[in-house]
Amino acid sequence: MKKYSVIVFDLGNVLIPFNYSLLLAKLDFVEEGLGKKFEALYNEYYDVHRSFERGGVSRREFLDAIHRWTGEKLSDEEFCIAYSSVFKEDRKVTSLLPELKMRYKLVLLSNTNEIHREYGWGHYKFLENFDKLILSHEVGAVKPEEKIYQAVMEYTNLPAEEHIFIDDIADYAEGARKMRWDAIQFKGYDNLVEQFKEKGILNPDFPSNDNKSEK
Repeated sequence: MKKYSVIVFDLGNVLIPFNYSLLLAKLDFVEEGLGKKFEALYNEYYDVHRSFERGGVSRREFLDAIHRWTGEKLSDEEFCIAYSSVFKEDRKVTSLLPELKMRYKLVLLSNTNEIHREYGWGHYKFLENFDKLILSHEVGAVKPEEKIYQAVMEYTNLPAEEHIFIDDIADYAEGARKMRWDAIQFKGYDNLVEQFKEKGILNPDFPSNDNKSEK
């Protein structure tokens, strides 16, 4: 059976599902139709979002763009809070981390930005299980670019074949495979546990559906 030393987790929609309709609803509360207007402009100028995740534009530049799209209806602080209110921890998945940490090095690998970290997910206690956080805006690259996977291996200093990556997006999992990592496309807690069992990461008797709370 293949030997693994490092388990690399994506963040959004693996450990913390997110729902951007919550942001749009908050914008609509500020002004009717503002959410739809924002969504259209955000999608049209998605490169601004991507550049912010890559660290290519500053927080100030990103927020200035946001204010243009929203007609300056919110302050910086109000937008940052609303923008980051979209996350919710999946406690079933995060409950696996202490178990895995006993045998493997754990790394978080995420396309994210400094606002989401500061106002959104950075307070979660489960992050204490990770040996290292590799974040796109700090590395200057986003998945599935080779540079961001390479940043993980520069930290672990271990052979590529000893890494396994869990991500909900198929292209990002494939990006890891191109680096000679193993990868699992995340499709839910039960499926993840079963694949971990098949790969010898979890014991065969580990419960795959054991009443863990999702609160």
